[in-house]
Amino acid sequence: MLKRPRTSAEDIRRQLAARIISGELAPGTPLDETGLAGEFAVSRTPIREALRLLAASGLIDQKPHARALVAKPDDATLAGMFEVMGYLEAICAGLSAIAMSAAERDALDALHIQMAAIVREGDHAAYADANEAFHSAIYDGAHNAYLSEVTRSTRQRLQPFRRAQFKALGRLSRSHAEHGVVVDAILQGDRTGAEAAMRQHIAIVEGAYGELSHG
Repeated sequence: MLKRPRTSAEDIRRQLAARIISGELAPGTPLDETGLAGEFAVSRTPIREALRLLAASGLIDQKPHARALVAKPDDATLAGMFEVMGYLEAICAGLSAIAMSAAERDALDALHIQMAAIVREGDHAAYADANEAFHSAIYDGAHNAYLSEVTRSTRQRLQPFRRAQFKALGRLSRSHAEHGVVVDAILQGDRTGAEAAMRQHIAIVEGAYGELSHG
């Protein structure tokens, strides 16, 4: 009888990270080592290592002699994260306006057009996935590997909050319209316009999440 391959700490980390990023594990949710060990059919050792890795990436809060919790930044910390995110994404958009190839510009425009159908269907989950692809295309279009790495890392920490804002009434159509301004600037090679449009977009995202969480 073949034995099932043992689940590694990295496998567990990836699965838990996906749950956190998708919002399945909400901010503030406790992560019990014993319960997770039972779920993944492993000892507590790889669970502890997975939680350590998640804490290092900022997705969970872990303090000595206390249960780990899915990270729930206070308002000031979250505002600071969104501020940095706005600058990073603005730089990516600005560089994309001058560095994207013709094929990359066409692909970005095509994705934006496809997202219009998702908006009409009102499919929040599909839009959230397409939105991630949209922003990733802009990170890649900047053609700066280090900038892309830093931007993706910051985005990962903010992803649960960015996805949550799509639940706000009318947010999908507004988000798509904001994307349109960014796309137009990139297609026109307007670096300054692309930076300004993206910074404004991220500021609106922050505001939409704030209204939803405090409403």
